[in-house]
Amino acid sequence: MASIISENLKFFSLFFKSRDVMIFNGLVALGTVGSQELFSVVAFHCPCSPERNYMYGLAAIGVPALALFLIGIILNNHTWNLVAECRKRAVKNCSIPATFLLFGSIAGRAAVAPVTWSVISLLRGDAYVCALSEFLKPDKFHEFPLGKGREDMAKFPCKDTPTELLVYKDEVIRRLQYESQFLGWIMIGVVASTIFLLKCLHHCCSPLSYHQEAYWSQYRVNEKDLFNRTAEVHAKVLAASNVKQFFGFVDLTKEEQEMVTAYPVDEAQPSPQWNEITGLYLYRENKGFPLYSRLHKWAKKVIGNGTDAGDREMALLAV
Repeated sequence: MASIISENLKFFSLFFKSRDVMIFNGLVALGTVGSQELFSVVAFHCPCSPERNYMYGLAAIGVPALALFLIGIILNNHTWNLVAECRKRAVKNCSIPATFLLFGSIAGRAAVAPVTWSVISLLRGDAYVCALSEFLKPDKFHEFPLGKGREDMAKFPCKDTPTELLVYKDEVIRRLQYESQFLGWIMIGVVASTIFLLKCLHHCCSPLSYHQEAYWSQYRVNEKDLFNRTAEVHAKVLAASNVKQFFGFVDLTKEEQEMVTAYPVDEAQPSPQWNEITGLYLYRENKGFPLYSRLHKWAKKVIGNGTDAGDREMALLAV
């Protein structure tokens, strides 16, 4: 039983490592759905007034989507890699296709949450019903009372609908919800088709074989994990060394003492080395051998772009 559990844990670990982007996007979408449900229950209250309905309904859909999009851009490492590249090297080594691909990667990941928010909002229909109710034409409904205008139509989404109009309330809301859900399903179809076409385009245009690209993906995951873990240990050991030099001693746990003894650190890495491994990276080959990252390129002591006569530089970004 223990061996079976161990094998299953290894399988799930590999699954998460190899599909980290897919799973992260799924978790973002699920979190957005939960947030949207909470927002609809707690915070959404249609003002039931002409002009205000329209502005409030659009804001309920658009403003959170915009905020989620900006948050997605802020949390994307590529954004700050691009900033570092612009600040240090003015993107002089970045071609137009690579720049387009980078912005597409940033925008694509950042769009997961806002698209999910917009789709769920449209499928629920509350914001759309609130926004468009005042624009319904009274003459579109059979035997609708005369003399009723936008002021009365704007009250259909709310509890204070005029008594003489209550018989039309279900029909009005049903019609608007139909339109809202229709737009939501159309949006889902467009997004799914776009993702499918982009995946096809990516694999058709990639200079790497399917297996090499899968290997590159595994390499990036492992390099990032090992780098972060090692950086954490290095920073703690260096900090312990500096604190000890200042106070004459340092308060460490038993595990930390073993770590400091096992990994002696005298000094931090110089800034030029950090600059070499920081920023935008294009897939490169040097003398037929791939360079999978800036760290890989630095470790191989490749100077410049590493693009001699027989070498290749491709507009394929590490994502």
